[in-house]
Amino acid sequence: MPNPDLHVSLNQSGFDPSVALEQLRGEADWISLRFVEETQHRKAVRNQRLDSNEIHHTRGVMIEVLVEGQLAYAATSDLSRDALIKATRGAVQSARNTSAFRVFGYSPELRPPEKGRVESPCELWLDQITLESFTSQLIEASRRLKISDKIETALAEASLIESLVHIVSSSGADLRQHHRMTYQHFAAIARDGCETQSRSLNGAAARCLMRGLESFNWAQIHEECETTGQEAIELLSAQNCPDGTLDLLLAPDQMLIQIHETVGHPLELDRILGDERNYAGWSFIKPQDFGQLQYGSPLMNIVFDPDQPGEFAGYQFDDGGARANREYLIRDGRLLRGIGGLESQARIKLPGVSSFRASSWNRAPIDRMANINLLPGNSSLDDLIGGIERGVFMQANRSWSIDDYRNKFQFGCEFGRLIEDGRLTRIVKNPNYRGISLPFWHALDGVGNALSFQSFGTPYCGKGEPNQMIRVGHAAPACRFRNIEIFGGSQ
Repeated sequence: MPNPDLHVSLNQSGFDPSVALEQLRGEADWISLRFVEETQHRKAVRNQRLDSNEIHHTRGVMIEVLVEGQLAYAATSDLSRDALIKATRGAVQSARNTSAFRVFGYSPELRPPEKGRVESPCELWLDQITLESFTSQLIEASRRLKISDKIETALAEASLIESLVHIVSSSGADLRQHHRMTYQHFAAIARDGCETQSRSLNGAAARCLMRGLESFNWAQIHEECETTGQEAIELLSAQNCPDGTLDLLLAPDQMLIQIHETVGHPLELDRILGDERNYAGWSFIKPQDFGQLQYGSPLMNIVFDPDQPGEFAGYQFDDGGARANREYLIRDGRLLRGIGGLESQARIKLPGVSSFRASSWNRAPIDRMANINLLPGNSSLDDLIGGIERGVFMQANRSWSIDDYRNKFQFGCEFGRLIEDGRLTRIVKNPNYRGISLPFWHALDGVGNALSFQSFGTPYCGKGEPNQMIRVGHAAPACRFRNIEIFGGSQ
């Protein structure tokens, strides 16, 4: 029988932010409450033994106030009336203490009075399964990964996340968003003497989806785990990736990191404004580039898409209460708009998107990526391969390095195959490539069609002080780049 103890219902206390807001009216010129509650189950199996079985639960309120044109925040996990009043008055005092030094005058217009109720699709959740059945599937995945005694580590990991965000404000906002998400990671580490190689399902581009447990197709996962284990073994005896200026074909799971680091982060408006320069870095993009800069080839079409079905970072309203709509960031290679919420858009006087996001109830929202996707083109995978005389097909990110302007980069992948005379040939290990963001995207000359288009994500995008780890999604087809500096050997 399903075990209801697996399922922790959100907001069992019945806390109502709208009632709490009424108790706080009059404390500031404008007030907002963002109630957040989240439960995350993480289960990991290593070498067919349960390695981790954790449940994390967090709940609290971020209170935002506007006083004398200055915004300030205070957070509390104590939801009693006295604690909320105390936190609100603390935020009011912070606003008064800093208002004389503000560089921008805020107004309630930057927090729209939107109303809405959102719930992500979910066909199967924790109250409908047993812990034993789910764990047994992970154990089987670990067993399938270990196809040889040379597989030293066979890891099967999953996280199941349920999140509730409810925003209310004194200007009339009332937004409630309830999401369920899953994270999957399966990896094998092989060793033969001094040689060690790892292979995973998609590397750093994990299978992260805004769906329920129906996203686990266990028959397919177990089959792919066997292939993953076999590829880890094959890498042990493979030759190093060749060095040279070659054509490069990137799989969708590697396109995640390419989009993330050389498009997503450079387009964040707070980086361009300089807010992140002492921690996460600046950007090579300048305000005057928007609407003018040819970022890449005409095949490059990148969108902010909060509505891509099942993608990890979907939502209808950001954490500032702004409605999220699909927008082109780059169209036909030309830069159009940045990644930044209403605050940054007003400060920099440039168009952005509704991407003002916080990682938890105890963090203030900042400009963050969400679903940033490269749209499909017209080429089949066979066409992309057939158009390469000498090159390398790379899959699954293993390492990344990029300067603090998000300009010069170097990425390594888990798995490579040579392409010779339009055909995939032998496997190569330790495939790496490097470049500079704009010349690299100008080298894009082939974009896969919808058949190679895949969605991935990561829960580990870090930014902000104090640090905020946030979930992002990226979708892309396979893409071909001409005359890229490729090299082998470990980094």
